[in-house]
Amino acid sequence: MTDPRRLLVIEEARGWLGTPYHHMGRVKGAGTDCLMMLAEIYEAADVVPEIEVPFYSPDWHLHRDAERYLEGMMQYACEIEGPPQPGDIALFKFGRCFAHGAIVIEWPRVIHAWYNAGVLYADATQPQLTGRPVRFFDPFV
Repeated sequence: MTDPRRLLVIEEARGWLGTPYHHMGRVKGAGTDCLMMLAEIYEAADVVPEIEVPFYSPDWHLHRDAERYLEGMMQYACEIEGPPQPGDIALFKFGRCFAHGAIVIEWPRVIHAWYNAGVLYADATQPQLTGRPVRFFDPFV
């Protein structure tokens, strides 16, 4: 890791482990979802400015084709090919669009906020994530 902010992102993400799942929550230890967790972690590590996220329903990705999450991500990070580096972002397709984000610790190990489980480590080769289309983003460029 050449950019020291990558290490800050990993450290900050680990501090969110165990935070309960709460739709649109963005408070470490109290509640978050995958989008708000990403926003708070990258803001805390001074990688991105404060991100104002408009309201979205918990099941927006099941009923819309619009790539809202993907479009938002492209405002703050560049899509990359090849293996992601620690601190990069993985976006997984759920429902009809890319709608679930995770922080790469060391691919395929990620930290993400999972419905009914909260913030936890996951292996992207295991059943809840494997086989899903995934795109990677570098917010450090």
